[in-house]
Amino acid sequence: MADLYLALLHHPVYDKNGAIVTTAVTNMDVHDIGRLARTFAVRGFYVCTPVPTLRRLVTRILRHWETGPGSVYNATRKEALATVRLAEDLDGAIADVERETGSLPRVVATSARGGPDRLSFGRLRERLAKPGRPELLVLGTGWGLAREVLARVDDLLEPIGGCGDYNHLSVRSAAAIMLDRLRNGR
Repeated sequence: MADLYLALLHHPVYDKNGAIVTTAVTNMDVHDIGRLARTFAVRGFYVCTPVPTLRRLVTRILRHWETGPGSVYNATRKEALATVRLAEDLDGAIADVERETGSLPRVVATSARGGPDRLSFGRLRERLAKPGRPELLVLGTGWGLAREVLARVDDLLEPIGGCGDYNHLSVRSAAAIMLDRLRNGR
C-alpha cells in the first residue's frame, strides 16, 4: 500500500476577493485534521505556514497534548496529534516526505472548482492500494490554493459535489469526506 500524507497550506491561498494571502492557523484545524489523519491511517499531516509565530503556536498546542497537562487529561488526543508535523511551505512538506520514505511524493491538490483532467477519487484510491510512490494530498485554506501551487502539482483531485450550486465546505469537512472516499470507497 502506498503511503498517504496530508498538507494544509496557509500560503499562498486566495481570500474572497482573489488576492493572495496567508491565512491563520486554527486550533480546530490542527486537532480535527490530526484526528482524521490518525483515523484514516495517514502517515503525516503537515501544517504549512511561513509565519514563525503560527508555527510556534502549533508547537505549543502539540506540546500541551504530547507532554504537557493534556497528555494526562486526554491520552487519545495525544495519539491523534502524533501525526501532526510542521513545515514552512509545500516544499518543506515534500522534502520531509521524501526524506522519510526515500521517494519523492506525488502531489495531489484539492479544489472545490471543477475542470478538465481531474483525478477521480476511485483512481487515487487504486493508486493508494498498490505499493508505490507516496501520495501527498494538499488542502487549501481561505478561498483555495493559489494558481502557482496548482501549476506545480502532479494531479488535481475532482471536487466534492453537494446537492446544489453552493460548494464552500470547511477544510475539516472536506478532509473528512475525502479521506472516507479514499480509504473506504464511499
